[in-house]
Parts: sequence; structure tokens; C-alpha cells
Amino acid sequence: MRISRRDLLIASGAAALLAGSGPARAAASGRPSGPHAASPWDQVPEILARIVPPTFPDRTFPITDYGAKGDNSTDCTAAFRDAIAACNAAGGGRVVVPPGTFRTGAIRLLSNVNLQVNGTIRFRTDPGAYLPTVFTRWEGIECYNYSPFIYANGQTNIAITGTGTIDGNAPAGDWSSWGSGGDDRDQLREWGANDHPVAQRQFGSGHQLRPNMIGLYHCTAVLVEGVNLRDPAMWTLHPVYCTNVTVRNVTFYSTNSQGDGCDPDSCTDVLISGCRFNTNDDCIPVKSGRDRDGRRVGKPSQNIVIRDCKFSGRWGGVTIGSEMSGGVRNVFAENCECNPPDFPGRYPVKYALYVKTSFNRGGYVDGVHLRGITGHDLERAALYITLNYESSGSLPPVVQNFTADGLTIDGAAQAYNLDGRSSDHIKNVTISNSTFTGIDTATPTASYVDNLVLSRVTVNGKDISNSQPPPGVRYEAENATISQGVVESNHAGFSGTGFVNSDNVAGAFVELAVSAAAAGSEPLTIRYANGTSTNRPFAVAVNGTNVATVNAPGTGAWTTWVATSVTVPLASGTNAVRLTATTAGGLPNLDYVELQP
Repeated sequence: MRISRRDLLIASGAAALLAGSGPARAAASGRPSGPHAASPWDQVPEILARIVPPTFPDRTFPITDYGAKGDNSTDCTAAFRDAIAACNAAGGGRVVVPPGTFRTGAIRLLSNVNLQVNGTIRFRTDPGAYLPTVFTRWEGIECYNYSPFIYANGQTNIAITGTGTIDGNAPAGDWSSWGSGGDDRDQLREWGANDHPVAQRQFGSGHQLRPNMIGLYHCTAVLVEGVNLRDPAMWTLHPVYCTNVTVRNVTFYSTNSQGDGCDPDSCTDVLISGCRFNTNDDCIPVKSGRDRDGRRVGKPSQNIVIRDCKFSGRWGGVTIGSEMSGGVRNVFAENCECNPPDFPGRYPVKYALYVKTSFNRGGYVDGVHLRGITGHDLERAALYITLNYESSGSLPPVVQNFTADGLTIDGAAQAYNLDGRSSDHIKNVTISNSTFTGIDTATPTASYVDNLVLSRVTVNGKDISNSQPPPGVRYEAENATISQGVVESNHAGFSGTGFVNSDNVAGAFVELAVSAAAAGSEPLTIRYANGTSTNRPFAVAVNGTNVATVNAPGTGAWTTWVATSVTVPLASGTNAVRLTATTAGGLPNLDYVELQP
């Protein structure tokens, strides 16, 4: 029996916009119109090709060589400073934190330094350990404030890696009592609204704007990997104005108020993968500045890819805003799980997607795409997009171009709540191939939404699609020519009389004779199940020519069947369509291929 994993429903981006007409698909993707317009997911390989983690010379600088002691008592601030300076001066390498608990104040990273944490860094609780003030962006407004616990500005090739723990230790101090900033927050917002010179926006000693734990500014080639981040004073990981950022396999534990997980802020080309979030606020909020100050800076967050993450947080899994005045575009999230049973958090996620904008912010959110998101017991709507996060203001944001494909949500208040305004509509939302069960309010909400396309969407077993395409011509896999595989019927949920279970070898294939009335490119839907934790990609060939490679990640169980689509060129008449395993895992279990009209 094959082992199971969490659900990933759609492996090919082409399915995300399958349901709409050509113009509708083009509108949702931002691409030119046509009978088979490209998927927005086609941009992802180009984005990932630009995200290259830094590498470092094979030199080590143990902080213990510079006077650090892992006794959870000695102040190691100077040892961190000196080890990082030596590593930078030597041309780069690894500053190693060995086993033990090392107490310190602010740490400042320099170029070509990998801070490798094998033990524990535990930060001091006295605010004076984070002075002098440094340039920061506090809740979307630029100022000078206490240093983030780990800080870098204008550096390149930097990393924080290892299997150890970075402990902000905030509950042990007074940070929590500072709340959300009070009078200092109000003063900062006033200065931002009045274009007060940034250099004169000085906080720090005597003020109560809590610093973030890791703040990286104007940096390129950034890697944060493997570490456990816990108990920040405020937001946990905050890259600002950065390019080429990789965050992978990091565990976030941030249960203080304002306890966001990872906040890419006016950043370009960011990959967040394999991370786990147990937060007191949003898990991954994408930001780009607040109100007038954010518009003054005018730097969007763009090209953000989120993969294989687990969300247990108090608000949104993937969140856009509320600070988004510089704009957000091209956010892609796939194969993520909300409220996973194997990683329960202090709070359940309320929304899988939470987009919060207002007429104070202006800006835009253009192009947010989800696929293969699963979850259970969400407290509110699985998808929530609102233009009413604040009721005041006179600068309507542009909020458009959303796709959500292959969602499986079991338990939520609503499937979706799309909350536009009469004077500013949400535009172009496509939800497809998605199943919502255990929904408290079966009727979703869509107020002031232009071009809402629902295809193969069920809520509590009822199909609510508004653009159901006519049925395609189905070709059952059990009737195909099979090489290195057998027809079986021992897993429920298949169509027809069975399915094809291939051998676990590369080169196993299923070939079907597919008829086309006329030559042209047509969408082909492929239904499969993959109960393993390993992707089982396969090549699609038509009449002997490879035309695409399709991923087939795990679907959670061999009884969980999902559909993916790919557009293929067909000749008039009969075509040989062959699906061939490209890895030693073989093909996923194949149920059928369907030619869409």
C-alpha cells in the first residue's frame, strides 16, 4: 500500500483558467486574449530562475573564538559583532553559533556572511540593547527606530541558516506591554501623512514602537533556511526593499500580538517554501507601505512564490495588505495547508487567502493565484477579499485578477466573501475545480464583483458553477494501450470500470486515441490520484512529439482523484496521445483523459 500525504489538487497551471471564455481567461491572467490564453502560472518558472540562493566560501568563524559563551548569561553582543566583521573582511564564510545558548543584543549582518545557527541565540530583553536607532519601516511607514534584533541594510549575499533556534525572548521582557505603539504610532502616521522628513522621524529610547526580530533592508541574494524562529517582539521575518530572497524550511512560532510570520515588504522575486507558521497574526502577509508614505516610496511587492507551507495562525494564511500602498502583483501560492493536523497552532487560521485594502491605502493588488490549497476548520471565509478594511479615505485601490484552482476546504464559515464597493469593484475572479464542505453559510458573498467565474465549484455537495462548460469527450485510461502497468479497481472514486496503475519505472506509458473534428490547440483534462509524497511527473506527447510535461504531486490518498489540464495541438482526425512517466516513481494512477470542447 502506498503512503499518503496532504492534498495537492492541481499540478498544471493551465487548469486555473480553464473555465472561462478566452477574454475572461485573458482578463484574469493579465495576458493577451485568444482561444487558449496562457496561464498566469506560466510566469513562475521565469521568477524561480531569478531566485538564486547565495553561496559562501568554506571558511568558518565560530563566535566562541571571539569570546562568546553559551551559558545563557554572558553578553555575546561584541562576539557576534567581531566574528561577523572578521568573516566579512576575509571575503565571506560562515559565522557559526555552536550548541549552547548565547545571549546577545542587536546583531548586524554584513555582506557574504552566513550566520549558521546550530545552538540557540537568545536576545536580551532590555530595549537599550537595540540602540542606536536604525532606518526601518514600521507598519509600512519609514522611520528610525530600535534596531531589529538581527539587522542588515544594503548588504548582498547574506544568510541565516542551521537547525538551531533564534529566540526573541520577548515574553520575558516589557515588549508586550508596549501594545501597538499608542501615541508613537499615531505620531508616525501623522508624519507619514504630512511628508515629514524621514531622518527626523526618530523613535527609540523613550518611545514604544516595538522592533521586528529580523529586518533586512535593501539586500540582494538573501537566504533564511532551516532555523526555528520564536517569540519576536513584533513581526518575525521582515525583508524590505530586497531582491532575490529565499525562505525555506523555517519554523515560525510567534504568539505575541502583532506576531506576523514572514512579511515580504516592497520586495521582488521571493520564494517561501516548506515553512511552518504558528502565529498570533497573519502567516505570510505581503506588504508594500502604508497610505501616503507607501505611495511616496512607490515600490511594489512582486513575483512572490509560496509553496508547501503549513499555516496555523490567527488571521490569514496568505495575506495581502493591509499595508499595500506601493502595490502588490504576481503572488503565487500552491500546495499549502491551513490548520494541518500534524502542526496544530495556538490559533486556527481564519482565511486561506485574506486580501485587505481600503480607500486610505490606494495602491493595487493585481494578480494573486492559488492552487492546490487545502485546509479544515477555518473560522471565516476560505477566500476573503475586501475593499472595506477601513471605512474612511478617498483613494480607491485597484483590486483585480485572482484565480483559485483545486481548493479543498473542509469546514469554514463561507467558501468565499468578495467584498467590493459600489464605487470600486473587484475585477476578474476565477474559482475552479474546488470543493468546499462543512460550510456554515452555504451561499457565498460577492458584492460589487465584475467577471466572477465559477467552474466546477461545489459547496456542501451543491455545484454553484456559473460557467459550467459542456461535457467533454472522455477517454477512459483502462481502454488505452498500456506499457508497464495494469488496470485495477481497488481504490474508490474512479470513473468507468477502473484505472491504470503503472509500474514504478520511468518510461511507463498510457496511450489513447483521441479524435479531433479539426486541427487546432485544445485543452485536455487528465484525472489522476497520487497517494505518495513524491511528485510523479509525466510527459505528454501527441503523435510522437512531446508537447508538455505535467507535474502530479501527491493528492493525499489513492482515493482522492484530481484533475489537471494542459493545452495540446491536435490534428484533424485521430491523434495518439501518450502520457509517459519521466521518473522512477512511474505514473500516478490514471483515471481518464477528457477532451474539452
